[in-house]
Amino acid sequence: MHRPPPRLHAPDWFTADDSALNVALVYPMQGPAGIFGPTCEACARLAAEEINKAGGVLGRELRLLEVDGGAAPGQVAEEVEALVSTGVVQGVTGWHISSVRQAVAPRIAHRVPYVYTALYEGGERTEGVFMTSETPAWQLLPAMRLLAETRRVRRWFVVGNNYVWPRRTARAARRYVRECRGRVCGEAYLPLGAEDFGEVLRRIEHADADAVLMLLVGSDAVRFNRAFAAAGLDQRCLRLSTLMDENMLLASGPEATADLFSTAGFFSSLADRNSMDFHGSYADRYGADAPVPGSLGESCYEGVLLLAALIERARTVDVSAIGAAAEDVSYEGPRGLIGLDGRHVRQRIYLAQADGLDFTVLGQLRSPHDLL
Repeated sequence: MHRPPPRLHAPDWFTADDSALNVALVYPMQGPAGIFGPTCEACARLAAEEINKAGGVLGRELRLLEVDGGAAPGQVAEEVEALVSTGVVQGVTGWHISSVRQAVAPRIAHRVPYVYTALYEGGERTEGVFMTSETPAWQLLPAMRLLAETRRVRRWFVVGNNYVWPRRTARAARRYVRECRGRVCGEAYLPLGAEDFGEVLRRIEHADADAVLMLLVGSDAVRFNRAFAAAGLDQRCLRLSTLMDENMLLASGPEATADLFSTAGFFSSLADRNSMDFHGSYADRYGADAPVPGSLGESCYEGVLLLAALIERARTVDVSAIGAAAEDVSYEGPRGLIGLDGRHVRQRIYLAQADGLDFTVLGQLRSPHDLL
């Protein structure tokens, strides 16, 4: 597929100056993840506006410059590096797949703080990279254990896209399944943008799986849900996804979401004080017809908040100083009061079940420490 050349220069109005803190917002504008890209942008911009109303970051206006995180990883990395090298941006945040993060992080390490908001496979240790995201140990392990206990799931089939996040998450899942006295009875990996799931569905049926672990991105997961239901597999096999937000649920349709579970740190149907305040602000800013702020888009709100909190605490944009102060950083947002453990936030994780076009949150999952 033809892709446009990278935009190596910011717009004329977007220049480095002492009165503004410029941040590259890297989110998907195309490809499978483009389905929730508009929510990523809306949530990030809402956070920036709220920060600016409260006085900005170190007294400076926080401004976001969009970068298409749905382009090829090398292309995204080239654009972000150019913005950092020319001094146009002093930070980076946003939701994008792990192969993009792996291309971007080495190019900007030690130069600007980088807050990555997508759920991912774990293990990121590059200097200056901080994660608001869920990882398999906190997100997948407790969900698998709960489903093994309550639904007697023993035989899992893994379906994922063919890149680092699904592959490494599946590696962890194989270990988790053994801990739950089950086994993985099959695996299939498809390229991003996959449309034909016929062979995979036949393999799931022949494997007599109790459950499918879906590690598919955006519109790929939507098409899989539809094909899965059309084949009648939803009547015999549940699905668990660690990447399934309300926009993907809506696109799948109510007839394609029976016995579909999702696990994440945020769902739109949560009704605590923090999430209700966020929904109120989002509705006031964008109106009733705005895209649903599910977990994937909302993570970009978290990313902007964390980046601002890191810089405020360190009183500088210097990466070394930010790293030294990170353990003392906290902020309050839609996911509650958040602090850092290492470079990762620690947060509540929930299990939810699809109910037509929405999720019903079944409860908070136990942390890995509680499962020991």
